[in-house]
Amino acid sequence: MSDPPAVPPTAVRAAHELRVCLTRLRRTLRRVAGTTDLTPSQTSVLSRLMHDGPAGTSDLAVAEGVRPQSMAATVAALREREMVDRRPDPTDGRRQLIALTDAAHAYVAGHRRTREEWLAVRFAERFTEAERGTILQALELLTRIEER
Repeated sequence: MSDPPAVPPTAVRAAHELRVCLTRLRRTLRRVAGTTDLTPSQTSVLSRLMHDGPAGTSDLAVAEGVRPQSMAATVAALREREMVDRRPDPTDGRRQLIALTDAAHAYVAGHRRTREEWLAVRFAERFTEAERGTILQALELLTRIEER
């Protein structure tokens, strides 16, 4: 059995710097948008439902990489806040789907807009046109991290 290939020091540094930057940025964006009243798990579920549409609790658990029991607790907390409700699955009457309420749609859209406006202002204030172009190129490259 052969040893795994060595990871270049630049890859290790890039991984560290990106993680630190994203952690700080996520924290700042949560503060800017006033989403600190939701847990990261709750925010992630709302975002997923906004993007993908209604889903079963077990499907959400798989998509989020958590145990079904953990997802059930997250969904219950969101139901208490009237952010999601349960609906019968139109293709399987035995199954319930979790869907966003109108209030959740407004919440997610408003907070997303607030975060994007804040970022746009920062990009305009702190970077030149050429630097913004470089950032866009880097973001295109970074999408490869999640490509399968």
